[in-house]
Amino acid sequence: MRSAEAFAGRGLTFWLQWFTAGVLLTLLLLTLASIKTGSIDPQYRILAIFALLGSVPVYSLFRVYYKQHGYLIGLARLLGAWLVLLAGLTALAFVTKTSELYSREVILIWAALGFALQTLTFVPLHMLARRYYLEQQARRTSLIIGTGALAQDLADKLVRQRNEPMLGLVSADDQPQPSDGLYPIIGNLAHLRELIVTHRVRCLYLALPLASAEQIEGLYIDLLDANVDVIWMPDLNSMMLLNHSVSEIGGLPAIHLNESPLTAHPTAAMTKAMMDRSLALLGILLLSPLLVGVALAVKLSSPGPVLFKQQRHGWNGKVIKVWKFRSMRLHQDAAIKQATRNDPRITAIGRFIRRTSIDELPQLFNVLQGRMSLVGPRPHAVAHNDYYTGKIAAYMARHRIKPGITGLAQVSGLRGETDTLDKMEKRVEYDIAYINNWSLWLDLKILIKTPFTLLGKDIY
Repeated sequence: MRSAEAFAGRGLTFWLQWFTAGVLLTLLLLTLASIKTGSIDPQYRILAIFALLGSVPVYSLFRVYYKQHGYLIGLARLLGAWLVLLAGLTALAFVTKTSELYSREVILIWAALGFALQTLTFVPLHMLARRYYLEQQARRTSLIIGTGALAQDLADKLVRQRNEPMLGLVSADDQPQPSDGLYPIIGNLAHLRELIVTHRVRCLYLALPLASAEQIEGLYIDLLDANVDVIWMPDLNSMMLLNHSVSEIGGLPAIHLNESPLTAHPTAAMTKAMMDRSLALLGILLLSPLLVGVALAVKLSSPGPVLFKQQRHGWNGKVIKVWKFRSMRLHQDAAIKQATRNDPRITAIGRFIRRTSIDELPQLFNVLQGRMSLVGPRPHAVAHNDYYTGKIAAYMARHRIKPGITGLAQVSGLRGETDTLDKMEKRVEYDIAYINNWSLWLDLKILIKTPFTLLGKDIY
């Protein structure tokens, strides 16, 4: 999975270019309508809105603003996306029987000049986006596992073509390795964890032969909790491949071992974040009387603060403070212990808000802060993560996206206490399935199902 910083920048450049093009297209359409009719009729305003909304999925599908495209390829994709968008708007007008409301002269001029205006803005913004992309790449310290010709060739291409800081090569065995290559061998697998932490490595390339497939699988599983991008660079020159799908870096095939649909497209995380924050703000406004009432009830129920703020792991393992209404009396437990049935620490009001999940409503503010999502793997206490890491395969991989107020595991019956290893393994299984199959529609389905799971018998 891509790092959060690089991914955020990738989404930002898309939205900057889209916003610029959208503003120009809207102003052009409304100006042409005003010149033709002397006023801006409502149908042209509606057309401008539908054009803006429709351009997001269409331009994303065509990858119009993908930074690694050259200018000619980018312009060709821009033309294709613009034509598809116009065709979609035309079909919509035909179906709704509103096409006669528009001046053909205005629409034709808008279609031609609209593409011209987008072209004029595309070139400079694309240049700035590529420059930003290269700057972000320069901040991603890379490390290569492998010492052969493939590893040396990969290191050279990463440094010269992608401007990535290269820490060096790591030997995949304990045997002495020759160091006559251009890039140094700085250790073996025994030093790998130390190198990742000490030098803040963000991208790890596996440049090993196919004969090492078992070792590659072991490394991949072992590094799932290391918060680094793991990319396998196999040597496929001797193989006859049919209908395969790989990306490439400098002409070399690359298989992204732990990427998800959420990071595969430049608009995915930004779209999810927009939906999260919009719905969170709406929820806070609609539920404000309830929030105030519960806050007063908690304050009066027992001494202590209204909110309980607990450190939990967020996106890429970063520690965040998750807010909840306090449901327990203040206590001095040395170890963090999950709530159990008839737990004496829980207050009367606390038992009610926990059973109804009202205690989790303050996490809407965590969503507004950008620390959480509405839907995602539920965050666990840091102490719990330390306990389960190493006991459950790929446990920390669930933190490669933002944690959520609700999730696929919760609407699938896995709410409440995870008092056995089997229960936690099942929850992690659903969390990984959510990451691998993410879509906005899946988020919406989980949000719709969540209210029907709030009164489960295992919540206490």
